[in-house]
Amino acid sequence: MSQSDERLFSMLMYVLSFFTAIIGPLIIWLMKREDSEYVDFHGKQYFNFFLSYTIYGIVASISIIVLIGLLLAPVVAIMYFVFTIIAAVKAYNGEMYKIPLVIQFFK
Repeated sequence: MSQSDERLFSMLMYVLSFFTAIIGPLIIWLMKREDSEYVDFHGKQYFNFFLSYTIYGIVASISIIVLIGLLLAPVVAIMYFVFTIIAAVKAYNGEMYKIPLVIQFFK
């Protein structure tokens, strides 16, 4: 696989996550992870990111009961959106970007 294809598929995982949170990135990652270490890296990063921010969102939603969640939930949503865009740009530029505050489930 050429380097430009690797960068394109890695970026597509992040961009498709806006439309299909799991299915689109999962299909790309499963199809291309053995062909490219770069795509495999970004696939793992995306799913670590997705799982981490899902946990953060659930905690923020539950904490609405004590009113702090009213501040946390929008912050988590904005961070998810912004970090997805940053990761897509970095992936397309060929950088091995690790998203901040991500729990490493897949290594």
